[in-house]
Amino acid sequence: MSIAAERTQNPTAAKAHRRQFAFDGTRLKQPLLALVLPILLLIGWHFATSWQAYSLIPPPHQVALAFWDLAVGGIRNDFFSGTLLTHVIASVSRVYGGFFLAVVAALPLGLMIGRVPLVRQTFDPLLQIMRPIPVTAWLPLAMIIFGIGPTSAVFLVFLGAFYPILINTVFGVRSVEPRLFEAASMLGCSPSAQFTKVVLPAALPAIFTGLRLGLGFAWMIIVIGEMTGVPTGLGAIIMEARQLSRTEIVICGMIAIGVAGFISDRIVLMIGRKLLSWSPNHV
Repeated sequence: MSIAAERTQNPTAAKAHRRQFAFDGTRLKQPLLALVLPILLLIGWHFATSWQAYSLIPPPHQVALAFWDLAVGGIRNDFFSGTLLTHVIASVSRVYGGFFLAVVAALPLGLMIGRVPLVRQTFDPLLQIMRPIPVTAWLPLAMIIFGIGPTSAVFLVFLGAFYPILINTVFGVRSVEPRLFEAASMLGCSPSAQFTKVVLPAALPAIFTGLRLGLGFAWMIIVIGEMTGVPTGLGAIIMEARQLSRTEIVICGMIAIGVAGFISDRIVLMIGRKLLSWSPNHV
């Protein structure tokens, strides 16, 4: 009996085959769709840089050559050649250092602000005053307090990541339905135990959204953070290349930050999907 005849006689097998085909088609379609905008951007970039008005912006192929030289060297063999990995490692350490400190500070504080009225009334006014202050405004104070070097960069990254994590944690806690606390009390759950058994699980979706936003802001702030006199880092080479009018290196640094930030976001997203498989918004 042929495979086609077997599927005709077995409707269940035919439906399973159609579902498998649709699933494979969806998996193939997603990466193809993700490539559409980058390809269009490259095409637009190529034609835009061919005009005289944009002659100071290098075309894509020059940036590609510069990126290769920055990564492995062998083309220009100058100050930037073959240094990409060193700068990436330096920036990753500062981003994750500041992000980790932000998580350690923002999560417990957000849980307390969202759950305990006295803590909210004490901390919320000051935090709301400080939150709109740009990270760039903290740059001179950071260099005075922490000196020139990586500590100032980590502090600025911490500030950039702190508030998104804090605000989303507070939102997640305050969004917990009151009936969950009533049910926990009826089951004999103490107020302190409700934090771990009710508040934290219910607020996790919002907390992970805050973690993704905080990590994204951390990567956005790294250029400002590495304006504090550090010799290495993606922000440092962007500033150095700007002073030397090496626009192609500036763009390479931007691309490297974007790729590193994307990978970081995918990692947090995968962890969130594992921990929040029960949530329909995180599957």
